[in-house]
Amino acid sequence: MALSTQPSTTLLQNPFISSKPQPKPSASIPLPQRRRFSTQCSVAVAPSAATKAAKEYKVKSVKARQIIDSRGNPTVEVDLITDDLYRSAVPSGASTGIYEALELRDGDKAVYGGKGVLNAVKNINDILGPKLIGVDVRNQNDVDAVMLEIDGTPNKSKLGANAILGVSLSVCRAGAGAKGIPLYKHIQEVSGTKELVMPVPAFNVINGGSHAGNNLAMQEFMILPVGASSFAEALRMGSEVYHMLKGIIKKKYGQDACNVGDEGGFAPNVQDNREGLVLLIDAIEKAGYTGKIKIGMDVAASEFLTKEGNYDLNFKKQPNDGAHVRSPQSLGDLYKEFIRDFPIVSIEDPFDQDDWSSWASLQSSVDIQIVGDDLLVTNPKKISEAIGKKACNALLLKVNQIGTITESIQAALDSKAAGWGVMVSHRSGETEDNFIADLSVGLASGQIKTGAPCRSERLAKYNQLLRIEEELGNVRYAGEAFRAP
Repeated sequence: MALSTQPSTTLLQNPFISSKPQPKPSASIPLPQRRRFSTQCSVAVAPSAATKAAKEYKVKSVKARQIIDSRGNPTVEVDLITDDLYRSAVPSGASTGIYEALELRDGDKAVYGGKGVLNAVKNINDILGPKLIGVDVRNQNDVDAVMLEIDGTPNKSKLGANAILGVSLSVCRAGAGAKGIPLYKHIQEVSGTKELVMPVPAFNVINGGSHAGNNLAMQEFMILPVGASSFAEALRMGSEVYHMLKGIIKKKYGQDACNVGDEGGFAPNVQDNREGLVLLIDAIEKAGYTGKIKIGMDVAASEFLTKEGNYDLNFKKQPNDGAHVRSPQSLGDLYKEFIRDFPIVSIEDPFDQDDWSSWASLQSSVDIQIVGDDLLVTNPKKISEAIGKKACNALLLKVNQIGTITESIQAALDSKAAGWGVMVSHRSGETEDNFIADLSVGLASGQIKTGAPCRSERLAKYNQLLRIEEELGNVRYAGEAFRAP
């Protein structure tokens, strides 16, 4: 369904600003006069033509600061001002690919363990901000190109991808504000996407790998409600299975096993990857959604690659007897067993980021989605290489891997042109910023991965998707067609 008109009866409200009437100050107390800005974390529908025409499109100021993310580590937040204030925060990953754009950290071990981002903040306030005064925020590509030219390095190591991305995110929000349209609609226009589509959520409900302290080597075990009729129903299904899973885990492993990992999933002391899949099947069945909810996995295999080029499924225990070390072919056979025995529709990073032959071998022998994360790092050059080598058939889109919205959109468009799927993704270190919700709708990616239905920094994205679906009204949910919506 092509959307030709925008609904004008509902607005996406900023969840951080109270809508309750404020008490009037006493007339006897003089108040200082100051201009008030409404903080735009999500842009509202265009009000009236007169208001729209009055919107400012030039940058007046850019201000960055250091804030704290969901793992207690510093990250970058950027305020960009035109007529309004547009605020964005940058995510950070724990399991990172070696080819990702550089996340600039201060390195002073005495302060935040070396993870401070004051240098990135300084690069925005002293270098990028002054250069961008007066630029037109409606031209995302032009603004991003200016920042890339100033940085001048292939991996954004001079200014930091976290510095550049923070500004790029706020520019995109301001561009939507200047045009008087929702952020997702602005992204649709910038990318040339024909139809807006609500994505299938991939809920990470069991955590392993670098995200949890259990023995699971594989990083994420996800549920995808492809049989839902809407995003709202998909969120309900995911939440119900999540709570059912909690009861199963509590009964089998004890109350302590119900503690959650970085992304809101449970981290029970599961000893075997197959055991994790069985837990999912039990929870799906008891919730009454057999056939309607499928399974996805993020293996993050680069985390347990050995020096010999094999894969140690017991890598968290060092030293070990090597009984769980598998060759690439043996690991590929294990995936095929999982696909045969469970309703798995997607596997992410099944092999190391440089093990191209193993990727191509698995891709050619299964008919499910094979997602490249560490392999591709949202980089158009890596995507082109993977297309040529037929290594995978889907992109995991993480905006902070590449560092600008323009390059992120290009990565998605290149992937779609090759017939691939596109899964928009969060990072393990997140904030209340909900940009990727609008991104997934605006790009019609068909799928989004942003954790379990738990923890506010994850729900900020899912709740934003609820608002978008409500606002759009008659909008298609990707469902079974999530790979090619």
